Amino acid sequence: FGSSHFGSTLLACTASWPLRRPAPAFPQSSRMALEGELLKLKSSQGEIFEVEPEVACMSTLIKNMVDDSGTDEEIPLPNVKTAILSKVIDYCKFHKENPPEEIQKPLKSTNLKDCGVSEWDSEYVNIEQEVLFELILAANYLDIKSLLDLTCAKVASMIKGKNTEEIRKQFNIVNDFTPEEEAQVREENRWCEDA
Repeated sequence: FGSSHFGSTLLACTASWPLRRPAPAFPQSSRMALEGELLKLKSSQGEIFEVEPEVACMSTLIKNMVDDSGTDEEIPLPNVKTAILSKVIDYCKFHKENPPEEIQKPLKSTNLKDCGVSEWDSEYVNIEQEVLFELILAANYLDIKSLLDLTCAKVASMIKGKNTEEIRKQFNIVNDFTPEEEAQVREENRWCEDA
């Protein structure tokens, strides 16, 4: 495909998307200790979000930090910008009471709703590409599997049924291969096109 910011984002998707891990349980002891308290999440830009522990601890990273250090201090999230953290919190608030359905894999359609994705989730990822990629990176960093699955499924739906040139155009990927290198890559990966 060539090089771009998309490459590291796609790597985050492909590294975790097909894996099935159970959602982390929120231990009863931690739940009781946190009752009534709000966690303070600090974005990379210094913005503080006060969030219910049940919402924030949908992130395995945050849950582990709370389990290790308690809830007295702000939880720094240096890899998540304010706007993205706000979107992640919106996702977690919604799914606190509405657990997401398993997304059918491989995707049978470019329409996520045909793949078991709810209307709310489908609208949630109907966003600009750059925001989508930042959400993927945040979901990976925060270890929120259902959000990572959703955002990667959105990228997969954008790729599904497209050839290499269409994908390059979709994601603004510059082809930095020489004609010889491209021919070699196509030959080595011919099995992909035959599948």
